[in-house]
Amino acid sequence: MIPSRTARILLVTVAVAASLAACQRNEQKAPEASKAATAVAADGPLKYESATPYAKTSLTLPEAIKTQPELYTALYRQEVADLAKYAEGAQADRTEAGGDSAMGPYEKTIVYGDPVQTGRLFSAMRTDFDYSGGAHPNTVATALLWDKTEKRRISPADLFAKGADLSSLERALCDAVNTAKKARPGATPVKVGGDTWSCPKLKDLAVVLAPGATAGKAGGLTFLLDAYAVGPYVEGAYYITLPASTFQSLLAPAYAAEFGGQPLKTGDVTNDLRPK
Repeated sequence: MIPSRTARILLVTVAVAASLAACQRNEQKAPEASKAATAVAADGPLKYESATPYAKTSLTLPEAIKTQPELYTALYRQEVADLAKYAEGAQADRTEAGGDSAMGPYEKTIVYGDPVQTGRLFSAMRTDFDYSGGAHPNTVATALLWDKTEKRRISPADLFAKGADLSSLERALCDAVNTAKKARPGATPVKVGGDTWSCPKLKDLAVVLAPGATAGKAGGLTFLLDAYAVGPYVEGAYYITLPASTFQSLLAPAYAAEFGGQPLKTGDVTNDLRPK
């Protein structure tokens, strides 16, 4: 039966009224949602752990990250979601392999180190330990660079002026790597364009701020070279700090004032930055 014109008008009126009421309810809930997000940033956890017969995962964040609530909220949610996917993948792998009981669960441990901050920048090293079978686990170091003024993540390239010639910085880094290699028995030096191992390119590296002796300033940059970056696995990783004077003239105008003075330590700082 087709409703009359009057009935159709009544139905439309009821639908519109219901829609307006729903919008009003959403508007009323918006402040509550905002408060909830703030609460997560202020009171949320700094550690996450999960264990199944297939995978053990964990995340550790530094206390200071709570000073950047937008960063903390997004980072915690993303890392936990990625760890959940890792655990699901581990279960799928082990199930397909017949659930070999002789092999223990996979393991992934993510640790963000103590940050280095300037007036505008927040920086922390992220270490990802992963064992998914094989001859040995793998540890990968990456970097978190956060612009506190613009409230966004930036890349190492953003620190430098557009079009800056970084070849002098790359030479200084290569020299520092070879100096560090002299202290490691059996390590072989690298050179530009080497056949097996060569001097690192900045575009391939993770970079974090190096703490400095001048308050509110970064004393330099620490370049994170994982195992295999400039030598075989047995040599391990190289975390190399260069003073700001090495690259001060290359910095982007927006970030030049964030650097100054001397770093607390230069050269090979690998042992200082390894998770305790």
